[in-house]
Amino acid sequence: MEKKARVLVVDDEIAARTGLAKLLASEDFIVDLAEDGANAVAIASEHPPDVVITDLKMPKMDGIELTKKLHDERPDLPIIVTTAFGDLTNAVSAMRAGAEDYLTKPVDFDGLMVIVQRALERRDLKLEAESLRTQLRERDGEGLRGLVGASAPMQKVYRLAKQVASSRATVLVTGESGTGKGELARAIHELGPRKDKPFVSLHCTALAESLLESELFGHEKGAFTGADKRRIGRFEQANGGTLFLDEVGEIPPLTQVKLLRVLQERTFERVGGNEPITVDVRVVAATNRDLAQDVRDGKFREDLYYRLNVVNIEMPPLRVRGEDVMTLANHFLRRFVRENHKSIEGFTDAARAKIKSHRWPGNVRELENAIERAVVLCEGGRIDDKDLPFESAAVNSGNGVKIPGATMADIERHAITSTLAACGGSTTKAAEMLEISVRTIQYRLHEYGMAKSQQQAS
Repeated sequence: MEKKARVLVVDDEIAARTGLAKLLASEDFIVDLAEDGANAVAIASEHPPDVVITDLKMPKMDGIELTKKLHDERPDLPIIVTTAFGDLTNAVSAMRAGAEDYLTKPVDFDGLMVIVQRALERRDLKLEAESLRTQLRERDGEGLRGLVGASAPMQKVYRLAKQVASSRATVLVTGESGTGKGELARAIHELGPRKDKPFVSLHCTALAESLLESELFGHEKGAFTGADKRRIGRFEQANGGTLFLDEVGEIPPLTQVKLLRVLQERTFERVGGNEPITVDVRVVAATNRDLAQDVRDGKFREDLYYRLNVVNIEMPPLRVRGEDVMTLANHFLRRFVRENHKSIEGFTDAARAKIKSHRWPGNVRELENAIERAVVLCEGGRIDDKDLPFESAAVNSGNGVKIPGATMADIERHAITSTLAACGGSTTKAAEMLEISVRTIQYRLHEYGMAKSQQQAS
């Protein structure tokens, strides 16, 4: 059954909007009504329309302002304006603001229906074209807004990112170092309604506690030695947009309290100031720590953890992303060949085998650095295994004998199970020895069908 299109009619004249509503309903449209632009914005957020028909002259928020606001949030949304003032200036202003078409009052209903149907068809064609482009990007290994890879774990990340992008919910991105948490944060920003507003990032481990507070909230002149003028902080810089807090798990306790207040109340004071400052900022935080464990250990505030962890997206390590490793390697190869003006066509079979078998403890960042170095040092037409700055992977059976032909998955499974056995089944100790999270070990055990036996052992 074909889905009915939803039309939002906006007009301050009750007779005009109810008349249009009856006519549209008779053509099997779902119709929502708003008496002004401000009311229309609220309705559109609650019930996203397929088409908007709006008057131009209205109180509170006129049709041009409404058109601009809705178009900024949803560029694909067809907006048709109607006006009793049939001058060209109003029509041109409406089109510049993002309107699809316009009609003068009294509205010719047959003409309006033609415009509505045409607008819906154009919108459907745009959506279909974007869907095809997405499929092609996925086929070619391209991912989401700068992220690369088409593996199942990354497809899950893309789906979550698209779902949360349009909301104001705080997102906590977790995962090992080098997995691309910052790139995901930027993708979420660019997919959402704040994409034209600032994207501001702060690495929380790069500053001392006193400087971190000033970086986040700003300071007044004379607040401390060296504060010779007022400085706005990252929250103010990101007002209307997104603030990315990298390695948020490293924030010291006192600053955690102040961060919690901003997330709860959206207000703060600059260091050395008393004036409350209100901001509208969407926060995306990232960490490679197990924050839930830090909460249990008393190292991180529980209330702040829940404020940050409204939506959690875990970036998978490169070693579980299958063919993404070669997709990424080729992506970096093309980039660095171009930047270094080299003539390198690809990888030898030995180089590919070496890349696929490596564990990649530094994940995508390590791979990127390895390919850049290989491109710079390569003297031939293809990158060989000797050009890659790491040793070939091999797994030891435990008796000093290497297991030949092991896949990356075989190596990882052997490392986890043998380390667990050596630690008496303790996932915490095994995680410390392997330098991975407890959560990763538990996930792998579930994959191996060993989760129950491990629970019984512990």
